[in-house]
Amino acid sequence: MSVRRLADEQPEAFAFTPENLVWAKNTLEKYPEGKQASGVIPLLWRAQEQMGGWLPEPALRYIADMLDMAYIRVYEVATFYTMFNLAPVGRYYVQLCGTTPCWLRGADDLKKTCREMIGEPGHVTEDGLFSWIEVECLGACSNAPMVQINKDYYEDLDGEKLAWILNELKEGREVVPGPQNGRQTSAPASGPTSLTSDELYEMSEDSGAVNPPLQDDEAKEPTKAADRRAADVPEHPVKNGQGKKVAEKGEEVAEREKSSKKDDS
Repeated sequence: MSVRRLADEQPEAFAFTPENLVWAKNTLEKYPEGKQASGVIPLLWRAQEQMGGWLPEPALRYIADMLDMAYIRVYEVATFYTMFNLAPVGRYYVQLCGTTPCWLRGADDLKKTCREMIGEPGHVTEDGLFSWIEVECLGACSNAPMVQINKDYYEDLDGEKLAWILNELKEGREVVPGPQNGRQTSAPASGPTSLTSDELYEMSEDSGAVNPPLQDDEAKEPTKAADRRAADVPEHPVKNGQGKKVAEKGEEVAEREKSSKKDDS
């Protein structure tokens, strides 16, 4: 890991907003008494979000005081985890995956686009809108090459598509995250290859109506099951009386076994 140091220019002070302070206190209540230092990472993350994507030195001291930790301990955490940025980043912070799957699929073209439109890694554009950095695997190898911009993934890219995304964001227009080549999530790029026949979802007089599969937007709703068949939970056997009948039958079998043993003796 390369050496990570704090930025040369720092704000004079840092303090959580009233809303974030309430959140921080509620978060620390989740930890046992005397173990509040375990909350250092979520508090650092919230401080970074409040600062627009980076952690200034006063924020490290502020959180250390809140957790009764030595400053150096908080500094060690912030400099160890690369998810914490120790210098200002752009409003749109581009993390470009350069690991093998993305590299094989054209990550170098994405780097070229970033250099042309933003500058070198770590550089923030004069308008404060963009900065970028190369990172290790972001876990979207099936949709390589890809980038993460703030909290969203943009996948199945090439240099031209990434340039379009950056221009759209610069103009203040939203870009739908996810695959940028029209494919559905991580399905084959050429389209679905199985369960594609309409006959699978036709009504049958013998078997009755077959429910169509849920679409992505429906399946992700917390109140709905991912599979319609999974939504119907069988009634508990004890509650519907079946369990009692089974138990009674078991007792009868046990009594018969006892009687047969006495007869044999």
